[in-house]
Amino acid sequence: MAVELCLLLLLFCGSTISEVQPIYKPPPGTLDFGFVPAKTYDTGAYHEPGPIGILFKIVHAFLYLVQPNSFPQDLIRKLAQQKFGNTQGDYQKPENVVLTLQAIYYEIGFIVSAALGLLFILLLPLVGLCFCMCRCCDNCGGEMHQRQKKNADCQRSCFATFLFVASLIISVGVLCAYAANQHLTNQVRGAKKLVNSNFKDLKVFLNDTPAQIDYLVSQYNTTKDKALSDLNNVGPLLGSRVQEQLGKEVRPALDAALTMAGAIRETKEALENVSVSVEVLQEGTERLHSNLTEVKTHLSNTLNDSACSAAQAASTCNIIRNSLSQLNINANFSGLPGVSSQLAKVNDVLKIDLSSLVQKGYAAFNDTPDLVVNQTRNILSAVPYIKNVLESIGSNITTFTKALPVQKILADLTIYLTQSEAYVQDYFPLVEQYDFYRWLGCLILCCVLVLILVFFYLGLLCGTCGYDKHASPTTRGCISNTGGNFLMAGVGFSFLFSWVLMIVVVLTFVTGGNVEKLVCEPFEDKTLFKVLDTPYLLNQHWKNYLSGLLFKNPNINLTFEKVYSDCKENKGIYTSLHLEHLFNINEFLNVSMYTEDVALKIEHIQINLSKIILLDEIGKENLLNFSSSGIEGINFAAYLTEINKSVTKVDLLSFANDLEARADQLPKGALENALKGHANNIRVIHNQQVVPLEQAMKYVKARSTLNQSIRLLKRTSSELMVKVKNVISAVNAAQLLINNNASFVIVQETKKYMDTIVGYFEQYIEWVKESIAMEVAACKPIANVIDTAVDIFLCSYITDSVNAFWFGLGGSSIFLIPAIIFAVKLSKYYRRMDTEDVYDDTENGNNGYHKEHLYGIHNPVFTSSVEQW
Repeated sequence: MAVELCLLLLLFCGSTISEVQPIYKPPPGTLDFGFVPAKTYDTGAYHEPGPIGILFKIVHAFLYLVQPNSFPQDLIRKLAQQKFGNTQGDYQKPENVVLTLQAIYYEIGFIVSAALGLLFILLLPLVGLCFCMCRCCDNCGGEMHQRQKKNADCQRSCFATFLFVASLIISVGVLCAYAANQHLTNQVRGAKKLVNSNFKDLKVFLNDTPAQIDYLVSQYNTTKDKALSDLNNVGPLLGSRVQEQLGKEVRPALDAALTMAGAIRETKEALENVSVSVEVLQEGTERLHSNLTEVKTHLSNTLNDSACSAAQAASTCNIIRNSLSQLNINANFSGLPGVSSQLAKVNDVLKIDLSSLVQKGYAAFNDTPDLVVNQTRNILSAVPYIKNVLESIGSNITTFTKALPVQKILADLTIYLTQSEAYVQDYFPLVEQYDFYRWLGCLILCCVLVLILVFFYLGLLCGTCGYDKHASPTTRGCISNTGGNFLMAGVGFSFLFSWVLMIVVVLTFVTGGNVEKLVCEPFEDKTLFKVLDTPYLLNQHWKNYLSGLLFKNPNINLTFEKVYSDCKENKGIYTSLHLEHLFNINEFLNVSMYTEDVALKIEHIQINLSKIILLDEIGKENLLNFSSSGIEGINFAAYLTEINKSVTKVDLLSFANDLEARADQLPKGALENALKGHANNIRVIHNQQVVPLEQAMKYVKARSTLNQSIRLLKRTSSELMVKVKNVISAVNAAQLLINNNASFVIVQETKKYMDTIVGYFEQYIEWVKESIAMEVAACKPIANVIDTAVDIFLCSYITDSVNAFWFGLGGSSIFLIPAIIFAVKLSKYYRRMDTEDVYDDTENGNNGYHKEHLYGIHNPVFTSSVEQW
């Protein structure tokens, strides 16, 4: 009943899922649905035994030695599918005999061990009875007489050592049994907290599920509001999409035109700079040329003086006369061609503001969203109808969720859970009481062993401390005799209780060992689930038992292992139990009507963008005029050559110094003084005219500006006609795209826009699917209940503790056998004897007695008899 109610509770989880055929669509805008409200489950279905876990591992290793075979899946399947006992001859059928033999072979380790235990149970009391009767007849060591032997001390020491070791092993076994007994009691006492935690998680599981479903339903409004918002803003949104696609062609074309407009302005500035810079440089070089010409004339007249005809001055004058040609300017800016005609044409081009025309094209293109808004008003008229459709879908979701008997199911499940919790709480004290009886019984068994150990330890203590090696067997002290009596008391109690202990060991061993091997280990590696999932195993008419039980359809592939694994991973119960087989969600949430209506409305969008003019004919003609301005005809090489030349052909300072040095070679007189005067004039010209031309800011700036402007004009003029034509072609191509191909772009973007609207609902559907699969009604508590019941309670708490108990108790019981033997042997050396060996000095030992002088033992009995004799 509880399972069916749980299924009905979670049935409506699927009501918000719609199966949509997966088709390729561009990724729509992402919606944020937030997080499904969920609480953390408190139960941690994991048990750490602590230090006693070492003992549990030793027991597991021992069980592996007893039963090393793997879990018999096939054998259990065959045994479960076979029918035993329906008729008298079932057990004699060959297949049943084979199965029985296979089962015996699997259990051979337990069978042999149990048989040895039964043998112990039967033989030890019988041996003890015979031993007692034999001793009563003064046999089997019952005669209080001890023969003296040469190795008596060695034997006594060995017997004492072996008994002590056996007692220690028995003590360890008792401690293990006591620890396992106490561990089980402690776990039972602490189990109430774990049980309450599981019930709490189950209540959280039930209480949070409706809130999670309400949250899924409420997020439909997020999808609806986003779709309506986009429909209300179809103009700007669709217009921006169209503008973005057309802008891939339009914007580069307009950018190129705007760049060309900037190039025209830069060309004008460069031409003006060339004109001004050339005038400044021409002014400076013409004045320098005039002064150098004047100095050269005066110097030539001086050299024509008759003094230069003298033999001593003729060669010097000729050298000076030949160097006069160097007194001239090197950079002649006066011979450079002007740029006034090019400047005039560029000024004519600039009478039309090309940048303004391009900006108008930008503005027209940027008005695309407004054009789309004005031409998509037919969609806005359909928004109220679409809104009503969406509201009806939301109302259907709400109506459906309210139609489900959620509250009744929740109330029934809560009542059932509360009753179960009350039942557990009521019977838990009874469980604790019975556990106390169990604990007390196990403690009594441990105390029996402790009593036997006390006798053995007291016997060893008293016998060892009270033993006098100089005393004869008949004169041993009271303490030594008491030690021997304690040992025999331990032997007696061992015979009395060991078989009882072994009965408990055998029963717990067979039970606990098989539970560990057939339940706990296969549960841990999920082999047990594979057996339960065997087709037709639990029901010969059902292929899958779980789906047949839940859905009345055994053909659904629903397995115990898959359900447990999914719940272990905290997946939703809708996914874990395959609840989609109980509800057809396609009939409930159907967005096809809405998407078809939206598609019909959007596909009829007709948008005309022919009003957008990127660049008119005036602008294009203006570009062509610029390309024919003639700047490519400027002799850039001549300008660059003159710019790179020095101011004069020769360094005037060097020339003046050389002239003065040659004047010193002449005879003293007027000629020498005149040449030196010309040298000083040349220095003055260098300082006053050449140096400013090279260093003054006015001329340096003019030269630099001229250099930059010429290079700029050279770059601009390079293939100017081709560049202009490319710009015009790009603008024409973009205009053609707007006029002729914009409809194709609009259709594409319209479809993408429609896909975006529909994509909102697909996002919602996928989000609901994922949430239901992983978050809604996460069934971790169900897996925790199974883990708590099987892995923790049955295996970790009970089975491990029981196995550790019989392991300790059984080991102690087995070592009682050597302890009994050594205790009986050792007691002979501690107890006071009634008679002892008698030695005769006149005899040589033929009477069977040993000579006294061989061992140096005084025999008071023999002495007194001789004296009496």
